[in-house]
Amino acid sequence: MSYTLWMAAAPVGGPGRGSHRGRADARSRCIVIPRGDRMAWVERDVVALVDDCVHGEIHRFLCAEGWRVHRATGLQDLAKQLQGHTFHAGLVQLQRAGNNRLFELVGRQRSLQWIALSDPAFWRPGPQHRNFLAGVYDFHSLPVDSQRLAISLGHAWGKGQLLQHPEAPFETLEEYGIVGSSPAMLSFAHMLRKASKTDAPVLIAGESGTGKELAARAIHDMSSRARKPFVAVNCGALPPHLIQSELFGHEKGAFTGAHQRKIGRIEAADGGTLFLDEIADLPLSLQANLLRVLQDKVIERLGSTQSVQLDIRVLAASHVDLLDAVAKDLFREDLYYRLNVVKLVVPPLRDRHGDIELLAQALLDKFSWETLGKVKGFSQQALRAMNQYAWPGNVREMVNRIRQGIIMAEHPYLTPEDLGMERRAACAPGLTLDGARAKAEADAIRSALRRCQHNVSEAARELGVSRATMYRLLERHALIGPSLRATPPEALHTLAGATERNA
Repeated sequence: MSYTLWMAAAPVGGPGRGSHRGRADARSRCIVIPRGDRMAWVERDVVALVDDCVHGEIHRFLCAEGWRVHRATGLQDLAKQLQGHTFHAGLVQLQRAGNNRLFELVGRQRSLQWIALSDPAFWRPGPQHRNFLAGVYDFHSLPVDSQRLAISLGHAWGKGQLLQHPEAPFETLEEYGIVGSSPAMLSFAHMLRKASKTDAPVLIAGESGTGKELAARAIHDMSSRARKPFVAVNCGALPPHLIQSELFGHEKGAFTGAHQRKIGRIEAADGGTLFLDEIADLPLSLQANLLRVLQDKVIERLGSTQSVQLDIRVLAASHVDLLDAVAKDLFREDLYYRLNVVKLVVPPLRDRHGDIELLAQALLDKFSWETLGKVKGFSQQALRAMNQYAWPGNVREMVNRIRQGIIMAEHPYLTPEDLGMERRAACAPGLTLDGARAKAEADAIRSALRRCQHNVSEAARELGVSRATMYRLLERHALIGPSLRATPPEALHTLAGATERNA
């Protein structure tokens, strides 16, 4: 098994330690990565936005300490280097911190830790620098103390490595923006992967705000059509008098104001994927036209008698129960069965046990650049309030609350007040003693499964119970899902049943 060892940039002994200091310095200049029978020595990179004088002062000793210095000549060059290279440590001279573009660049990457160099005689922080200073890892006065800067850079680089976003487990779809490792989300991700391997129509159901369009985009991006267009149409937002023209297009002169040919949304998706969101809002008069598109992959532009053959895949979504709409004659039954070849249901946030903190942190990482990294995380009270809340607006509501909190926060860690959840935190319903025990037991099992990447045997060892007991607990708390590993799925219920009989 390969592993990585990060050495601190500081020597173990201080000045005057003789040969011990030399050995410590040599070890501190690189990362040691054992790979089979050989050792890989990797230099560390630091990006520096400093003037000529400071660059000449620091370049020699940093290179001697094993650093590879990438100097940025200006803001444009800095942006280019940050885009093309992964850095974990950076140096910025505060005399050059004079505009918002620099503040944005410094706060953009969470895993890049900046050290600020300043000369108090030439630079004084103002109110506009508060967020920028909150996002800086450390400060050094000029002229530079080389030993102290080497120590600080090593610590900053190590922290940046730890903050680098870990690779998502293979079961999840984090690379497509779908965050979650709960059994409900892992099962949903498994179904999305299956749906992406076919060209059959997919009907995505789920409450408002659960991320149905995100799921549709993930299906498209994982499919063989990923390099072709993804065209999303909100059927409820199209003006009734223009909906046919918007979907099917029109020829020049088809109606008053049609001065030129227009390609409709359906035709624009040729070769790719057409996503019809809130399809229940599509008028009955147009549902028959859409049925022909699904059956024959053919459309006719408004004002034309010529058919246009298309190569498209159709995905649809609705928060309305379409079967109920069919029963009420609000939706065509034949269209429903054409769309409902593969049906996926996005789980609501309240059923995604254990995902609240993961999703909240992902959203914080996504939006924290708006305040240049001033907000670092969530207070324990905020996490408790979020876990106790039912989230009727699902992920959309969480996005709204966290973004509001990031903008309005006065402290590095968001509070229930920042999230607008102070009353909910105070008025959370109490639990019985049995309910509290059951919740604590289920939370401990979920946490252990996440830490062990859903390996049941490892999680059982961590919790100090047998594997058979672990399966019995998984059944009791309804935590059994397709992501669990180490025992064949068909044997799971047999094993759990035998445990119940022997208990």
